[in-house]
Amino acid sequence: MSNQIAKLGVGLLACFLVLFVQLNRVTVFGAQELKDNPVNNRSILRDFDAPRGTIVTADEVIVARSEPTPEGSRFEFARSYPEGDLFAHTVGYFSLNLGATGVEDSYNAELAGRTIDLSFRSLDDLFVDRDRVGDVRLTLRADVQRVAKDLLGERQGSVVALDPRSGELLAMWSWPSFDPNALATQDFSAANDAFALFQADERDPLLAKTYRERYFPGSTFKVVTAAAGLASGEITADQPVYPVAREYTPPQTNRPLRNFGGSSCGGDLFDILRVSCNTAFAQMAVDLGGDQMVGTAESFGFNAAPPIDLPAPAQSVFPTDFEQNLPALAQAGIGQNDVSATPLQMAMVAAAVANEGRIMTPRTVADIRDVDNSVVDDPEPTQWRRAVSAEHAAVLRQAMVEVAERGTARNLAIPGFEVGGKTGTA
Repeated sequence: MSNQIAKLGVGLLACFLVLFVQLNRVTVFGAQELKDNPVNNRSILRDFDAPRGTIVTADEVIVARSEPTPEGSRFEFARSYPEGDLFAHTVGYFSLNLGATGVEDSYNAELAGRTIDLSFRSLDDLFVDRDRVGDVRLTLRADVQRVAKDLLGERQGSVVALDPRSGELLAMWSWPSFDPNALATQDFSAANDAFALFQADERDPLLAKTYRERYFPGSTFKVVTAAAGLASGEITADQPVYPVAREYTPPQTNRPLRNFGGSSCGGDLFDILRVSCNTAFAQMAVDLGGDQMVGTAESFGFNAAPPIDLPAPAQSVFPTDFEQNLPALAQAGIGQNDVSATPLQMAMVAAAVANEGRIMTPRTVADIRDVDNSVVDDPEPTQWRRAVSAEHAAVLRQAMVEVAERGTARNLAIPGFEVGGKTGTA
C-alpha cells in the first residue's frame, strides 16, 4: 500500500511540476508576446486609453502627441497630429478601430512605455506613480520635409532624402497624402468613413509610396549597370568605347532597342552615362551577362527587403534568369522589362556612390527618450551592404557629377557645390 501511495505522490508531484513550468512559461517568457498580439483586445484598449509618447522631428517639431480629452469622454487621451498630412506616411496613425501604421506601429512598445528601459529606470519607479512612456525623436527634419512637399506640389510622386554616411532619413514625402487626424479620431464612425474615402481614391493616398511602392527605375538604373561593368573588370572609365548608334539589336531578337528621341550616342563610360545612352548600356548588360548583373543589383539591395524601421517595406526586384532571354537582359540594363524599385531603393543606390560604396541601414528614428528627456536607446549607424568598392564608387561619383554639370541633369547644378545625379524616365 505504501508503495502505491509513493507512486501516486510522485505522479502528483510531476503534474504540479509541469503546471508550474507551463505557468512560468506563459507569465514570464510569453507575457510580452501575449501583450503585443494584435488580437489581444485588452492590450489594444490599454494602449489606447493611456498616455503615449510624443514623436518629434530632428528639428524639434512635434508631429504626434497625446492630448487629454474633455470630461465625460469614453477615453482619457486622444492622439493628434499637429502637422496634418506632412508626415502621415512615415509617422502613420494610431487608431482603436483601424490599427496603427508607420512609426506609431514600429515603435508602439516604446511609445506605450512597455520596454524594460522605460518601465523602471530607478528604485523610485517602484513607489512613484508617473507616466512611463517613451518619446521618439525622428531623423527626419520638418524643414526638409516641407521643401520636398512644396517642390513636388500636386504631382504624383515621391521624394526621399537621406544622409549617405549614417542612413538617417531626412525627408520621405509622397503625394497624394492624407490627414491622420481623420483616422485617429475617437468618433469611430467618422474614422471609418474617412478610411473608406481614402481607400476609394484611385491614387491610393494611404500607401507610403516612398518605401512600399515599386516603379520602373528607368535610366536611373544605369548607375547599377555601370557599377556591374566596373566590378567585372571589363569596364573602366575610358574603355571600351561604345560605337555611336541610334539603335541596338540584342541577340535572340530582330527587334532593335532605340535611344530616347531617336538620337545617336556612344563613347566611354563617362560619355554614355552623361547622355544616358540606351544602346550602349543595353549592350553593356548583354556583354556582362546575367550573373554579373544580378550579383551587382543584389549588392545594391535588390531582391531583398530593406531593413528600414518601418512596417512592411517593399522589396525592389531585379530578375534572376536571363539565360534564354538576352533581349530582357538588355532592357533590364536600362531599368526596364521586369526591373522595379522603390524610391527608397534608388536613393540608396545614389547614397552608395556617395559613401564610398557602402549602403547604411536606413532608419527614421534617431533615439528614444524617457519622461526626463534622458536617452534610453540611441542606435549606432550600421552598414547594410557593400555595393561596390571605394575605388569604383569614386569613378561612379565623378561620372554622376558630369551628368549634373554637362549632361542630362544640368538643371541640378548649384553654383559653389559639387552635385551629382542621374535622370530617368520609364
